Amino acid sequence: MPEEKTTAGRVAAYSDAVFAVIVTIMVLELKAPDQPAFSDLLPLWPTAISYVVSYLFIAIIWINHHYLMRFAAAPSLKLIWINFVHLFMVSLLPFATAWIARTRLASSPVVFYTGLFVCIDIAYNVFEHEILARADATRVSEDTRRLARRRSLGVLVSFTTAMLVAFVAPRVGFGLICAALIFHLRPDAAPGRGLVRSFLDSMRATVKDRVNRLRNRSRSRFTNR
Repeated sequence: MPEEKTTAGRVAAYSDAVFAVIVTIMVLELKAPDQPAFSDLLPLWPTAISYVVSYLFIAIIWINHHYLMRFAAAPSLKLIWINFVHLFMVSLLPFATAWIARTRLASSPVVFYTGLFVCIDIAYNVFEHEILARADATRVSEDTRRLARRRSLGVLVSFTTAMLVAFVAPRVGFGLICAALIFHLRPDAAPGRGLVRSFLDSMRATVKDRVNRLRNRSRSRFTNR
């Protein structure tokens, strides 16, 4: 068991490093305007919105990847290669983000961008299936597996629809991509849970954790006195 956890930990650690490098490369594409006025930032809106969406997508990928790795047993060679394919697809995101930003969300770049989302999601779905199929049944219930399959199918359909729409209406296709990200906002959430509810649940959990820490700190100080 310790050896299995060590191997799974190495896969997770390597993936974390790749995600960090991808975010770093993407932020280097942000170029400040030459002029000092705030109005000079307005023409950069395609760069800003594409960066925000791509950053959010990478954050969601990392959260879901981290969530799945909790159930990973000893990673098989097949799982490791699937993970490499998934990371390769994600590594293309800075290029796609820069392309849609420089072309101001033109049709072909947005089709490529949304198509990349489809490829990333397919690779992630295969990765997810491989982990859940080998996970301990006592830790992953059948309901959890069913939920994962439903959500994966829903996201894939949404991304594919966005790609097809981008051929004729690239900005609408880009908007559909943004809406589809809601499905993966929480790894353990049901499809259609909603952005507001997911955000409130996350904030509630954060506040609860902070309150508990403050209580424990106060108790510790009182005890030391």
